[in-house]
Amino acid sequence: MSTVNIPRLDLNDYVNGNAEQRKKFSDDIGSAFNETGFVTITNHGLSKQLIEQLYEQVKALFAKPDEVKAKYEIPGLAGQRGYTGKEKETAKGFTKPDLKEFWQIGQTVEDNDPVKDIYPDNVQVEELPEFNTVTLEIYKKLEAIGKQLLRAIAIYLNLPENYFDDKVHNGNSILRTLHYFPIADPDAIPDDAVRAGAHEDINLITLLIGASADGLEVLTREGSWYPVKAHGEDLVVNVGDMLQRLTNNKLKSTTHRVVNPPRELMKTSRFSVPFFLHPKSDMDLTSLESCIDAEHPKLYDDITAGEYLDERLREIGLKK
Repeated sequence: MSTVNIPRLDLNDYVNGNAEQRKKFSDDIGSAFNETGFVTITNHGLSKQLIEQLYEQVKALFAKPDEVKAKYEIPGLAGQRGYTGKEKETAKGFTKPDLKEFWQIGQTVEDNDPVKDIYPDNVQVEELPEFNTVTLEIYKKLEAIGKQLLRAIAIYLNLPENYFDDKVHNGNSILRTLHYFPIADPDAIPDDAVRAGAHEDINLITLLIGASADGLEVLTREGSWYPVKAHGEDLVVNVGDMLQRLTNNKLKSTTHRVVNPPRELMKTSRFSVPFFLHPKSDMDLTSLESCIDAEHPKLYDDITAGEYLDERLREIGLKK
């Protein structure tokens, strides 16, 4: 069994710690992101009560009849706001769509930033007003946590601590509430149909609020699959492809998947809530000079975050 470095880190050590604690946190998250691309985070500031409230509302949303959810599926938005129906997204390189449905919430611009004009409005669930308020609160809290983590990463990369601040302020981040629906007839699904096919995330970093069941696995460097389990209310945080491009593969966007449950649990649901932290679309993802040398030649073409997101949404079937 390969040893996988997915450390459990205390965010309070970075936010309120002394210089030594802050440096250790930065070094630890950097080395884990360099090796496996995954960490779990404790003391992040999300209360157990708020997380329970969130999952209550998520379960209530997906329990609505398909015809109710379908009215919130907005053509032309590539699933970036509102509802996306069952089996609509396909992992890059796969032919069978994922066995899931989801709802996405985007940025709410509250200052006079002109970027407001390019973001579509969030879709409000008429039947569940509490869903709208709790997901907005969760979005803001995860965005703030993500900014702290990016500051620690910036220090690890020998950048100014606030390097990412203006790039992610009013960024194009997405909160996704996910339902991996019950598989009523396990014999009827193709062998290669899974809850989430092996993939890498598109964004800078992803913050995942637990899940209602096991199933998340990461691909190790040795080519084996390793289950990721979080303690209680811990967040699972991983590197996305944008950060990998920016660092010329110094930080790893690790392949991960959500496998189908054992046969006896296939008729049960699985819920999870990832937050995909994106920068503004005009962020330049050109690899940092400090991450390029003779041993690590430049691997990627220059591209902006918006161009890269557009390219990837087409690859996974959400955009035509």
